[in-house]
Formats: sequence, C-alpha cells, structure tokens
Amino acid sequence: MTNDKPKKAAGTDGPYDVIYFAKKHRISNEDAKVIIEKYGANRKEADKAGRRISA
Repeated sequence: MTNDKPKKAAGTDGPYDVIYFAKKHRISNEDAKVIIEKYGANRKEADKAGRRISA
C-alpha cells in the first residue's frame, strides 16, 4: 500500500527542529528551544533572534 498524501518540502513551513536550528546558528539547544517556543512558525523572526544570540 502506498501513501497517497503529497509530500511537503522539508523545512518550508512550521517551526524549526531544535537541533537543526541550534546547529544552524551555532547556539545551545536550550537557547534554540526558547527561540522556537517564542516565535513558533515565524521563521524570519526566529532566524533574526538566532543571529542576535550567536553574535
């Protein structure tokens, strides 16, 4: 039996994965988790916050 659901492109919507986000911005997993909880699926704002912390 096949899965007839269309596949979504990985990482195009929804919140980031904590580990991926932490590695992307070179921050701790704890900091990444706080940012993702605060900004949810708003990746633009989450990325801005990640860049601020990593600087």
